[in-house]
Amino acid sequence: METDAHPLAYLLHLNGWTATNYLARLSVVHQRLGYGKLDVHQRKRVSRWIREGITPEMNVQLAMAVLHGIATHEIAARPWPEWLKPACVREQDLLDAEWTAQTTLDLLDRVAAPGGPMERRGFLVVTGTAIGSVLAGAATAQPAAARTPGRRISRKVPALFEQSLAVLRRQDDQLGAGQVHASARAQLRLITGTLRGAAYSEDTGRRLYAAAAEAARICAWTAYDSGYHGLAEEYYVAALRAAGSSGDPVVTANTKNFWAIMRYSNGDPKGAADLVTDALAQTGRIDSPRLEAMLHARLARSHARAGDQRGAARAQTASFEAYDRARDRSPEEEPDCVYWVNLGELHSWAATSAMDLQAPAQALTHFAAIPAAHRDEGYDSQAYPRAVALRLARTAEVHAALGDLDGAVHSAHQAVTHMGSLTSTRGNSALNNLRAKMADHESVPAVREFLESTA
Repeated sequence: METDAHPLAYLLHLNGWTATNYLARLSVVHQRLGYGKLDVHQRKRVSRWIREGITPEMNVQLAMAVLHGIATHEIAARPWPEWLKPACVREQDLLDAEWTAQTTLDLLDRVAAPGGPMERRGFLVVTGTAIGSVLAGAATAQPAAARTPGRRISRKVPALFEQSLAVLRRQDDQLGAGQVHASARAQLRLITGTLRGAAYSEDTGRRLYAAAAEAARICAWTAYDSGYHGLAEEYYVAALRAAGSSGDPVVTANTKNFWAIMRYSNGDPKGAADLVTDALAQTGRIDSPRLEAMLHARLARSHARAGDQRGAARAQTASFEAYDRARDRSPEEEPDCVYWVNLGELHSWAATSAMDLQAPAQALTHFAAIPAAHRDEGYDSQAYPRAVALRLARTAEVHAALGDLDGAVHSAHQAVTHMGSLTSTRGNSALNNLRAKMADHESVPAVREFLESTA
């Protein structure tokens, strides 16, 4: 999957326009607004806007807004080229349609359809301010009813889907998102086909929608981890809709948790906090200390990204307290979707939050606590190579920030080893960022050797 493009490049691709075609259309609007004609032969202007970071003149931006049907106040509200992104939304129904089971099924059919990423929308469909309206819509979702047409299926069918989704989650751990995304999308198509063509009871129907929600959530996560954030957002909205039709609080909370990761990673910590806070309000219906610990930890990460040290500390404390309650439970008493949450992960998230809050010494304390936590819980690092690689890359950053270059190089080499052949744009990006930071210390022989060996 390709990473997101410049919004203007995407709009040209979407409409099949060349730079000259675009300038010709833009010139008509520019003249109509009273600014005169544009030189349609200056194709390099478009290239400079897209590739060189040149900002168009304000009168040209106003003409662009009119051409693409965007309210001109967006130009003042967001910088170039961010204000162009609303024109890139192709699946507006994901946001505007009623929250009914039938509408959800129609939308699931669309997002599960075959096709490469560039045949789909390339940018986030939900602005930070729209998260609230999505959550409000989710609160009105009506769970699915029984369906009578078609061949009747038993409750064993959703159980089979649930088993397949459990396998997909673990395959993502081992193989990376790039190899799992296509399988997740195929599973989603199979589930939606069953929802549309079979007859089932109300309970079976709701379990099928829950399976569809989790399949869409895995599609979203693997798209995000592969670097295609716009496609991921499309799947997250569809997943939340399917979760609403299922009436299942676990799959709903899990969807909001993973969506929150993408929101704060893309500069919207408030939207992330809103998603997780909404999920936490429903934990009384779930009775899962492990899931509650995960949500509090995600809230702490959101606050840390926003620079809110006190908010992050409160949520982090609540996370560890919730996990303490989970220790007396067997894995069978917890939802399968939180099988991967453990004390080491909580320390890893706390360490990353400390890094965001410019507290490297505190981060190192949490990183140092992870090996003992893993030993106590029998953690198998070979089962989670991407998570281990990301954690080691961040540990190396902390060592470097504290001036311990030997420790940084040691952790950096381990991170590269754990990444191996995993297909994860996010993981590769973390390693590239680490190499860029280590390059500041290239005069140190050990650092230079690491950079040369990983070039």
